[in-house]
Amino acid sequence: MSQFDVTVIGSGPGGYVAAIRAAQLGFKTAIIEKYSTLGGTCLNVGCIPSKALLDSSEHFEKAKHDFANHGIIINEPTADIARMIARKNEVVDQTTKGINFLMDKNKITVFEGLGSFESATQIKVSKNDGSSEVIESKYTIIATGSKPSSLPFINLDKERIITSTEALNLKEIPKHLVVIGGGVIGLELGSVYLRLGSQVTVVEFMDKIIPGMDGSLSKELQKVLRKQGMKFELSTAVSAVERNGDSVKVTAKNKKGEEVTYESDYVLVSVGRRPYTDGLGLEKAGVELDERGRVKTNDHLQTNVSNIYAIGDVIKGAMLAHKAEEEGTLVAEILAGQKPHINYNLIPGVVYTWPEVAGVGKTEEQLKEEGVAYKVGSFPMRALGRSRASGDTDGFVKIIADEKTDEVLGFHMIGARAADLVAEGVIAMEFRASAEDIARSSHAHPTYAEAVKEAALDATGKRSIHM
Repeated sequence: MSQFDVTVIGSGPGGYVAAIRAAQLGFKTAIIEKYSTLGGTCLNVGCIPSKALLDSSEHFEKAKHDFANHGIIINEPTADIARMIARKNEVVDQTTKGINFLMDKNKITVFEGLGSFESATQIKVSKNDGSSEVIESKYTIIATGSKPSSLPFINLDKERIITSTEALNLKEIPKHLVVIGGGVIGLELGSVYLRLGSQVTVVEFMDKIIPGMDGSLSKELQKVLRKQGMKFELSTAVSAVERNGDSVKVTAKNKKGEEVTYESDYVLVSVGRRPYTDGLGLEKAGVELDERGRVKTNDHLQTNVSNIYAIGDVIKGAMLAHKAEEEGTLVAEILAGQKPHINYNLIPGVVYTWPEVAGVGKTEEQLKEEGVAYKVGSFPMRALGRSRASGDTDGFVKIIADEKTDEVLGFHMIGARAADLVAEGVIAMEFRASAEDIARSSHAHPTYAEAVKEAALDATGKRSIHM
């Protein structure tokens, strides 16, 4: 029987990072993945492929609507969805092969098959050819991620009534795509097909989109996406989804209590994700789940079984790849006797629409609820020379600081390259910077980042220079 110091079940961003860090720290490490490629949901059917399609569709959108403004005259572009999907697959293949390289480089043993506990220290690997083997591990890290959720009355046929997984591989551009759910995944994939020519209608149960982010970002993103052509039905509860041939009817009740229907050729069900523990055999190891089916852990991400840990989407908290990565590193370092720490308040959230949306720290709504005295500084992207030069004038930067100490409590942004610029807010808050600290830091001109400095100036006595 093969023996290991650390075995990771699941090879997504949390899992493979945990394995690499454990190997770096001198542990004999194994990783178990049931699929034929490493990388989990994020690399195979999530973060990476969706961004590839978002980039392709954004190029198409610019060619169709923006090139002429830049003096670039071309024939009317047409979208080749098959080539876009093929390019997306090439990106995924290159990225997952990169994980294979990292496993080899760090001398991590890779097992392809379904990993399930036989006991707290023994794991059975059931391979696709029907064979199996049992390995022994001193420590195990559960990193099995999540799967798309649905609603109990919806029959996901994965042809016309689809999840995000199928939306990444459509063979045609929908005429009308109804998206059930106004969260990150639904809006990103809705944006892809909106740009390619689909009519897109978002049906959301709550009264706003991206409900977990600062309310100002929600309002601005809805305004921008509506300007792009996306339709929104908020405060609307879906009650039935029925397919008839190549058409799908969605029945719902709007905020007035009236029954409404939406006819489309595709429906994307994007109502969140659920932790994935199927087939793990947790009962054999004695590992407990909470009321929502998540693996229960303490502050050190240790389960009730002392040698078994869990990270990422399978435990409580935001389902984000970079959160899982931080947790994978944390567990490996704890096992090595170190004392790492994660500040969950400083895990940023991003929506990769265009413009991008990003936020970290406290929202205004949270601070009001907590009774914290705060001040706000903001700056519109349209006031930047860089934004006017590129034509990306939608959005703003908003910085929330403590009323008395000036410490930055929240950083929220919608605009070009917000996904990259949010790191400035993370670093500032990690070092407990004040708005004044950011305001006094030189930002290159002309850049989108200047909006961050200007928002910080606005938060410190309304000193913004360019507004």
